[in-house]
Amino acid sequence: MACSELLLRLERAGFVGLPARKSNGRRGGSRRRRSIQIPLHSTSPIISSFHELGSIDLVMVRATPWEPLYKGLMEAYHYLGYCQTVGEHLKYMVFHEGRPLACIGWGAAAWKVASRDRFIGWEPIHRDRNLHLLAQNVRFLILPWVQVPHLASHLLGRMAKILPQDWQRLYHHPLVLLESFVDTTRFKGTCYRAANWVQVGFTQGRGKWDTFNRYPLPPKAVYLYPLRRDFREVLTHLD
Repeated sequence: MACSELLLRLERAGFVGLPARKSNGRRGGSRRRRSIQIPLHSTSPIISSFHELGSIDLVMVRATPWEPLYKGLMEAYHYLGYCQTVGEHLKYMVFHEGRPLACIGWGAAAWKVASRDRFIGWEPIHRDRNLHLLAQNVRFLILPWVQVPHLASHLLGRMAKILPQDWQRLYHHPLVLLESFVDTTRFKGTCYRAANWVQVGFTQGRGKWDTFNRYPLPPKAVYLYPLRRDFREVLTHLD
């Protein structure tokens, strides 16, 4: 998927010429999105204060038997549905007494974000070299029957400690900065601010793969979370 997208972007930019697409054997050559099965699960309300809830377990579920449930819950209850993340990524689920409370997905950082790049203070050469040191919160879902105040900000705080360790173990490089994009037509970003994330601006609404300066998407608030104090020095360093 990543290679195909790169080739299409190079073709649109005029650097390469690709052969005509072959029919995939489906009617009209259209590409259908594979349906996602939604496993059986309880939707009984979980209503509690955070302190009364008790212990919760945050589990990395990529390549585990829990991953189909993660995919199904995202598809059923996240407003964007489930989307397979290309490249480096991790998936987490939050459980209380065996019942899921939330799903959290992380993936590679966006290529260009003007407000983020100004906040870091890096040049394109730094971004080319060090973008892999950022991770993006691509999905964050508190299940709709879960009503636990402060749960979301607590989970963001837990993730800031757990994610870098898991990322280092799996991908063999550190993370120094996290990013997230909040659709302010739907959400206020309160949990990010409560977890000490910093809003640094807004996107231009171009979407991840827009190379023609069109603006088909609503701008989103850009939130960042440094994982170390010297993140600027690390991200602007060239070997």
